[in-house]
Formats: sequence, structure tokens, C-alpha cells
Amino acid sequence: MGWSITALVSGWEGAAPVETVDGIEVHRVGGRYSYAIHAPRYYRSRLRTNAYDVVVEDLNKVPLFCPLWVDSPVVLLVHHLFGRTAFEEASVPVATATWLLERPLPIVYRRVPVQAVSRSTADDLVRRCFDGDRIVVIPNGVDLDYFSPHPEIPRFPDPTLLYLGRLKAYKRVDIILRAAAELVRRGVPFRLIIAGRGDDAPRLEALRNELKLQNVVELVGFVPEDVKRDLFRRSWVHLLTSPKEGWGITNIEAAACGTPTVASDSPGLRDSVVDGETGFLVPHGDVDALADRLQHLIEDPVLRERLSTGARRFAERFSWDRAAAATAAHIRASARRQAKGGVTQ
Repeated sequence: MGWSITALVSGWEGAAPVETVDGIEVHRVGGRYSYAIHAPRYYRSRLRTNAYDVVVEDLNKVPLFCPLWVDSPVVLLVHHLFGRTAFEEASVPVATATWLLERPLPIVYRRVPVQAVSRSTADDLVRRCFDGDRIVVIPNGVDLDYFSPHPEIPRFPDPTLLYLGRLKAYKRVDIILRAAAELVRRGVPFRLIIAGRGDDAPRLEALRNELKLQNVVELVGFVPEDVKRDLFRRSWVHLLTSPKEGWGITNIEAAACGTPTVASDSPGLRDSVVDGETGFLVPHGDVDALADRLQHLIEDPVLRERLSTGARRFAERFSWDRAAAATAAHIRASARRQAKGGVTQ
């Protein structure tokens, strides 16, 4: 679209401090835990004189509080806030710090336009006393050409369920394993593929063994993009049982491949799954309800086909081009209003 973009992001060992990636000038400072400390100082010393038309802060767990140290107009991009779910994942000190850092958000960003990736995230912000009139919902997109059904790639011959994502405690993959144990108890034939890596992997493997699911559950670890797409295309049902997500991008990637999702009826996931049209939503943590839906889908090919068609139709609403165009329009309008004094930092 002809925009000149600078990205100020965190670095890692061996990373180039400055380079151009896909036309974007990328500056890397600090690391996973020190980025928020280094970013303001680096901006003031190296980037401030560039006089940007707008600065977009991507709120990702730890806020940067850009309105306090950026001269240019600010737009806040919010995926989701952890709230008390931080205590399901991090140590008590880290979770407490994350929770406390979210407390001043409505005050620091009270005059800042906000882009939320889902209605659930927008509603969460309003509950935290953000001004709903300043929030625009623009969902993330997917590559609809890449993630698509393929006529020459059939489903797995045996009923196959799929979880694909990070193996983190707050993702609650353990709920899926317990539903799998219930399906075994009922005598329902299936196999479950768990693809991804993360620090919760040892616990999940131990739970799989404890539930005696070694014959039906495969933990395949990290998979590259082509294998990921193949799994989406060939699996019968995709699963995601987090208590909270910003949007649930894997639900849309699966839908784009014509694969229905069964997910927890939780923030974010209820935005990316249309109950009864692209899959099903079940009460979060209800193992029996999850097993019921999975059994129904495994045993009803007509239902699977209907949901497959509905899933692809739904996913076609969420291209990256559409998300980019809406984002560009929002940024332009927000920057223009702030430049005219409609919003003061």
C-alpha cells in the first residue's frame, strides 16, 4: 500500500540489531523479558526524530505505555488481556506482575483509539472501563489461498482429531486428553494428534500415559507449515479448549481448510467458531459435553460435511487483505483525528 513502516521489536541471541525484512525496517532491542525496559529508551535515542505519522502499540501481555513517552499519535492494537488467567500459566510473581500492569491500562490509554481482534476482546476492554466508542473490531486474517481444501488430499481414513498449537498450561490441552479417555470408555473409534511444542509437553505426555491413551494419542511435536496445512486438511475435527484467546487463529485456519472445530465456549473462541455452523462450542472444562460433540461428529458424516462447507464459507470473510485494508483505514482516521486535536496524548 506504499506505507513506510518501522518495527521496534525484541531481539534474541545472534539476531541482527537492525535489518530490512519484507520492506519493513526492523529494530531489535532487549529480549523476551527485557524488551519493555529497553524499547522506550531506544525509541527516544534512535527513532524519535523520525516524526512518525502514527505509532501502533501491539499490546502483547506486557504494555509499553506508549502514550507516556511517544510524541506521535498512538493507536493501540489489542489481541487479548490475560487477567486472572495469567495465574494458570506463569509463576505467582510473574502472573502478579502481569495482572498489576493491566490495572492502569484504562487510564494511560483513555484517549487512544483501539483496534481489537475480536468482539470478546473489545467487550473485555469495555468491562475494564475503556471507552467503547474508541474501539474498532478488526479480526485477524488467514491466507485463504494457502489454507484451503484440496480435491486430491482426502481425509484420513480413520476418525482423526487434531490439536495444533503451543503446548502451554493455559491452553488446557489436558481437557482434550480427558475427553479422549471418555471416548475410549464409550468404545468410539478415533485417534488424536497433538502437534506443537511448549513447556507443558512433559505434563501432557505423563497424563496421556496415566490415562492409558498411548495407542490412540500421538504427540508429534513441532510441525512445519506444509505439514500443518496437511493436518488441517486431513483431520476430521480440530479442537481448541483454552479458557481465553484473543481470536483463535487456528480455528480459522482449520475452517479455511474445510475442517470444523469443537472449542470451549470462551472469549475469543466464541468469535472464531459459529456454533452449529462451523463447528460446536461446549462449556469450558466440561469433558462429557466435549466427548458428546466429538462422538456425534465422528459418527455423523452428513453433519461433518455440512459443517465443513459452513467452515470454509465463514473463513472466506477473513482474508489478510481485508484485515490490512480495514487496519489501514482505522490508522489513517485515528492519526488524522489526533493530529487535529481530537485526541491528546
